[in-house]
Amino acid sequence: MTIHIGASEGDVAETVLLPGDPYRARWAAKTFLKSPKKINEVRGMLGYTGTWNGHRVTVQGSGMGMPSLSIYVNELMRDYGARTFIRIGSTGAMQPNVRLRDIVLAMTASSVSTPSSTIFGKLNFAPCADWDLLRAAANSVDRHGFTAHIGGVYSSDTFYDERDDLLEQMVRHGILAVEMETAELYSLAARHGARALSVLTVSDHLQTREELHHEERERSFGDMVLVALEAAFP
Repeated sequence: MTIHIGASEGDVAETVLLPGDPYRARWAAKTFLKSPKKINEVRGMLGYTGTWNGHRVTVQGSGMGMPSLSIYVNELMRDYGARTFIRIGSTGAMQPNVRLRDIVLAMTASSVSTPSSTIFGKLNFAPCADWDLLRAAANSVDRHGFTAHIGGVYSSDTFYDERDDLLEQMVRHGILAVEMETAELYSLAARHGARALSVLTVSDHLQTREELHHEERERSFGDMVLVALEAAFP
């Protein structure tokens, strides 16, 4: 048991899926895992452990933003021995060829700042995905015929960002989509010798202003969870 996670020793699997929304964690666990057991509800941040195709998997909500994710990933690594982390979350598309419900596999994650920024000082560290996870996720996408894009994302520490100039430059430089957690996840994985990948579903578009309704999001996110599980256990 830690400050933020009430799980007992042995409750957490080595492979953890990380949705930001705790209710999405509950939905993913009950939809995809066999015999899911609730292992955490501290502060309402739900976590479950079960099996998928015989493999133990934990699905733990991580909250919104890099500071929140950093707390959960640090404790999962340090106190529970988790070694593979796959973020499953929503993202806002930036490029015209990226459409609602598409999957984005984040190869790299740019950011203005992260909780890890003070460690690097003047260095602009380039956090990236684990290659084996990324390759397995790409194979899963191809196998199922899902529409997906592989490339860079932007991890924002501000949800209501009013900097149009920054958006313009990211679009210009080919950033696929924006979300709020991946850069810190990849930095933590690199620092602690773990594996990490973000598998994201496009829920809205920053240029067209299209967006999925809540019910549509849940129906669309199943593809993303399947890809994440098949990436972890190819």
